[in-house]
Amino acid sequence: MKRMLSLSLSALLLLSALAGCGGQGESSGDAAKTPEEYTQAYQSAIESARDQEMNEAIPVITSTEDEMASMVLPMVGVTDENAAAFAVAVSPMNIKAYGIAAILPAEGKGEEVLEGVNAFVEQQKQSFQQYLADQYDIASAAKVETLEDGTVLLVMCEDQDTVLESIKTALNG
Repeated sequence: MKRMLSLSLSALLLLSALAGCGGQGESSGDAAKTPEEYTQAYQSAIESARDQEMNEAIPVITSTEDEMASMVLPMVGVTDENAAAFAVAVSPMNIKAYGIAAILPAEGKGEEVLEGVNAFVEQQKQSFQQYLADQYDIASAAKVETLEDGTVLLVMCEDQDTVLESIKTALNG
């Protein structure tokens, strides 16, 4: 009887210790990530998913202070007020349907960010509908997703499925 009671208590103690450890890892990891860490992770994920030529041709913008920010960020609806962290690479010229963005919306701004990204996709589709059919196809196949942590992810480029999975893997890994 004493042996059964001891084993039961030991098992209960072990289960509660394991449950306690599991819960701490999940919540403390998310809470500890700063906007700067999100920005760095976004930039690394985007640059890793592209080749060197694309990284040089269409640089990733991670700050509103960047020299191209005033031209590119309004295209996808990113502002200091609605984004806590972001990395955006968008073709500023209307000759290529290209945009990759990872945006962590500010508190309560998720819908606003999502609307801005979707508006960019629609604008790209309209721009290329009457000319450059291949670019229209790329814009039409654009992927917009909201990840578990709230990140709004846009991938509009050739081979978008592979690029999307590469970025998601990098952000989750």
